[in-house]
This record gives sequence, structure tokens and C-alpha cells, in this order.
Amino acid sequence: MSKPPDYFSEFDSEETVNSIVCALKKNGHQVLPVNAGRENLFNYFRKNRVDMVFNIAEGQSGKFRESEIPAILDYLEIPYTGSNTFSLALALNKALTKKILIAENIPTPLFQLFSSGDEILDSRLRFPLIVKPNFEGSAKGINSSNVVSDEETLKLRVKELVGRYNQEVLVEEFIEGKELTVGVIENGKAVVLPILEIDFSDCTKSGEFIYSWKMKEFQGNKELGLAPNFYCPARLDKETEKLVKETALKTHHAVGCYDVSRTDIRLDKNNVPYVLEINPLPGLDPKESNLPIMAYAAGMKYEDLINAILKSAHDRFFGNKSYNHLAKEGGRGN
Repeated sequence: MSKPPDYFSEFDSEETVNSIVCALKKNGHQVLPVNAGRENLFNYFRKNRVDMVFNIAEGQSGKFRESEIPAILDYLEIPYTGSNTFSLALALNKALTKKILIAENIPTPLFQLFSSGDEILDSRLRFPLIVKPNFEGSAKGINSSNVVSDEETLKLRVKELVGRYNQEVLVEEFIEGKELTVGVIENGKAVVLPILEIDFSDCTKSGEFIYSWKMKEFQGNKELGLAPNFYCPARLDKETEKLVKETALKTHHAVGCYDVSRTDIRLDKNNVPYVLEINPLPGLDPKESNLPIMAYAAGMKYEDLINAILKSAHDRFFGNKSYNHLAKEGGRGN
């Protein structure tokens, strides 16, 4: 079976890796990039002492792929940045995450999980609905045709995604309102970054009015109609801004994230923030990824963001021991 065009979308570019390496070196660390896909990675870490791994590995395959590298590091008792194996596996499962959100009284769109497309549609769901692969990130499998207005189209789209991605499909009510994403970083305490608003009103040529895979992959291409406007801080009144930030922070803690996360939210017509999903391993491309954009709006430089993530992990693992010991002892990042 041929791979879908978005198969490699989760993997970081060489430019992103190099940017992280440079940021870590600027803070005095000895850095050695390690390919997470290399064979005998377990043996590599057994033989090569590292003080800390800066983890950006998405994993190779499967429903728990983002937990692969952290699981190896946990077994070998090697500290690493970011969330643990449990939170990474949980967040990649959209339906299970939503059950946690509901239990924590965090608004999230009403949903149903499909395994074939032949299931009876839950009578509580109201069109329009949006269809998503349940275990994918980076908007994989999502485009404008995923927003459906009738049951016949819904079932056709569900069956298509089940066949293409070989997994369950999440169907949820589509919230027709502002698209927001909210970053959280921990550096002594959890801090919510300025909210980023993604405005698709100028994307009529493409018909993509959601943060689809195509929108992320070709972001900024005006000829294709894939050039949304970004507002950071978002255009929100103070009350709504506070509520959105509180919702993102509550989601960060509910899923058990460490060091960093990015939560995707849509506002309904009453300005209620509905959490769509949370990413504990957000993109760190210095030019295009959402988290750095929010960090810049907070007055941070790229190396400040990377250093904040690393220091948060250091404090969790090493407690009161001086952060400078990583640089002095030759700390390395992955």
C-alpha cells in the first residue's frame, strides 16, 4: 500500500534540528544530534553518556510512537525534555484525550469514534461534523472535505480515512468560530504564552478554512490560497483571553504535560473555548511553527524558548542542583 502524501509531515526538518542545536550551543552546551530512527538506538544510549536529551522525536510508527524514545530513556534512566511516555501516548489518542477533558469539565466538541463507517450515528451529534484520523498529528488526513453536512458524505469520508490510515476515525461537531492555539512553557512555573489566532478569511481560493494538512504544509502560499493571517496576541477581549488561557493551562495539567505544550482551541459564537486537541511535542521550526511565534510575541528569542524548555526539564530531574552543571559537564541534546 502506498503511503499517503502527508506520511512524513510529523518529522522535523534539518533546518529545525540545526536551529535547536545552535540555540543549545549558544547556552554553553555540548550538543550531539542523534537520529531517532537509527538502528541500535538503545545500545547507543547505553554506551554514550549524556546528561540530558532534548527530545523532539515523533517516533516511527504505531499508536504510541511518540512514546518510543522516552520509553528507552526512562528504562536507561536518562533525563529528557518534555512529557513522559504516558502523556505522549494519551495526547496522540484524540478520543481518549477528549474523555479526560470531559472528566475535567473542559469544553470539547461532542464526538463519536468510528472503526468502519457502518456504525449508527449518535443522535446527539449535530451537523456540520468534522472527520479526523484518531491517532495522527500535524493535521494528517485533514482537509476541507473533512467538514461534512450530511450522513451519507460522513460515512464515505470515514471509510476513506479508515482505509488510508488503518485506524479508528474521530467524528466531532465542527465549531464554527475563531481558530486559536495556545502555548504553555514551564520555567519555574507554568506560563501561558500570548494566544495565536489563525484567520482563514483570505483563503477563499483554496477553500481551506481550517488548519488542514495542506494549510500547514504550504503555509504562506498565496497563489494556492493558503496564506492565513496570524494575530499574536489574538484579537480577543480581556475576559475571553483570560478564559482561553485558563482552559489551555487546565488542559496542559489534565493531560499531565511537562515543560511545554500547545493546545488547539476554537471559540463558538458565545466565545466558549472548545479544546480540539493538545500537542505535548509541538513543532519548533523557528520561522513557521506556532510555538516560536507565540514565544516571540512574549519578547523571547528562539534560544530563550529552547533554553526555557531545557531548564524546566533540568529542574524536574536535578532539583536544586545548579543549571550551569549541564554546560560545565558537557550536556548534550538530541
